Amino acid sequence: MLVQNLAVLVLAGFVGFAVISKVPNTLHTPLMSGTNAIHGIVLLGGLIVLGLGAESVLDKILLVIAIAFGTINVIGGFLVTDRMLGMFKNSPNRTRDGDRR
Repeated sequence: MLVQNLAVLVLAGFVGFAVISKVPNTLHTPLMSGTNAIHGIVLLGGLIVLGLGAESVLDKILLVIAIAFGTINVIGGFLVTDRMLGMFKNSPNRTRDGDRR
């Protein structure tokens, strides 16, 4: 069972790398902001499982680590999304076509 799980993990890593490497640079930031919802689900699931009582100490440690990394990723995603949206706001020194006054 462990060998099968490790094989799935390695294959998922290769597939993930292949998919992400083909995403154009202009779509990386919107893609990251879209994954905030997925990491929010990971956080919620981790909190529910931790609250319902994980059985072993190792399970609890892994859940806390997953919750911490998920929280960091969600906060970072929101910061990047906020920065991206800030780029589209009009500044007082720019005209509609983007030229400086």
